[in-house]
Amino acid sequence: MSQVRSAFNKASPQYDEHAFLQKEIAARLDAKLNVISGKSEVILDLGAGTGLLSQHLSKRFPDSQLICLDFAYLALKNNPSSNKICADAYHLPLADNSVDMIVSSLMMQWCPDLNTLFSECFRVLKNDGVVLFSTFGPDTLKELKKSWAVVDDTTHVNTFTDMHDIGDQMLQNGFQSPVMEMETLTLTYQTVTDLLRDLKAIGAQTVNTRSKALTGKEKFQLMIKMYESYRKDGKLPATYEVIYGHAWKRQNELGKIQINNQ
Repeated sequence: MSQVRSAFNKASPQYDEHAFLQKEIAARLDAKLNVISGKSEVILDLGAGTGLLSQHLSKRFPDSQLICLDFAYLALKNNPSSNKICADAYHLPLADNSVDMIVSSLMMQWCPDLNTLFSECFRVLKNDGVVLFSTFGPDTLKELKKSWAVVDDTTHVNTFTDMHDIGDQMLQNGFQSPVMEMETLTLTYQTVTDLLRDLKAIGAQTVNTRSKALTGKEKFQLMIKMYESYRKDGKLPATYEVIYGHAWKRQNELGKIQINNQ
């Protein structure tokens, strides 16, 4: 996790300039609150970063207490919100049953331990509280993954969790009837280098199981050659599988979780 934190801290000065997709997904996630949000006195923006989602939430809920939490201090420093906490999502410095709503945009993919993450979310949510999030699915950057796969067996691109597995983890941690959705968004680039430059600029080039050996120029050029096979209408596509999910914390008077039969 320290490698991921370092990447986001380093990327923070130019993050917003390159975060086209992240801005769009934050707006789409915010729009989903038109349907599912209720009265929310305390809202947690989990993985708030520079504030792409925070700004939407502060406008939508001007009378609510918005807590912006992120583990990357320099990213959080650029967040215009006033109530900010630098902390780890696995160890939320919040009291039990203290938050009405948790909203998280494109943070979850950096948390391999979903069990601990959802356990913490469940703990801090009040009864009838809701968690709403966006994250990336397995088909994200599939062109880049397949192009590297031809070159060697090293992991060059982050792997992402299937939405069904995410839903299962939520159920296992007490959340009721998770609702999962998926859509595919595609960015286009002139060159592979442009794509890699964008990924680096937002701190997303970090790979959890990267080989310590340097990638040779020949391998890199072969990867680029393979990626060129995806060029269409003069542009190179970069596919993103975007997952949205939400679920409620609901308990009866005895404190037992009520889970609908699936």
